[in-house]
Amino acid sequence: MTIIRAAGHAAAFAAAALAAIAALPAQAAQPVTGRWATVDGKAIVNIAPCGQQLCGRIEKIVKPTPGRPQTDIKNPDPALRSKPLVGLALLSGFSDDGDLWKGTIYDPESGKSYTSKVSRNANGTLKVQGCIAFFCKTQTWTPVR
Repeated sequence: MTIIRAAGHAAAFAAAALAAIAALPAQAAQPVTGRWATVDGKAIVNIAPCGQQLCGRIEKIVKPTPGRPQTDIKNPDPALRSKPLVGLALLSGFSDDGDLWKGTIYDPESGKSYTSKVSRNANGTLKVQGCIAFFCKTQTWTPVR
């Protein structure tokens, strides 16, 4: 009889523990808003709210590519190829997905868009990934003061 009673108490304890874990709030992603220098310091991107999501626009071209116009010449839409790179949205539609942000990243060097994940590293830098299926290319962006 005491074995059955002990098993009942263990089951009740396990159920209570699971309920307590389920009641914990979901972990929010670390903030990523602010000004960031892209890889190799080529550009400064300002990540800020746009509606209910986050977007990142080129604020300044720091190291222009020699011989390349400062417009979106690789855009697949010919009507947008004359659009200036400054002000161009590189990151769009980013929303909090627990421990990171998910959205879309545009690569003006290729004119292609990719699914993207962005998260803060422990040292304060930004981990920026552009992905095709499970294959991701990772860049580290640094904060600009």
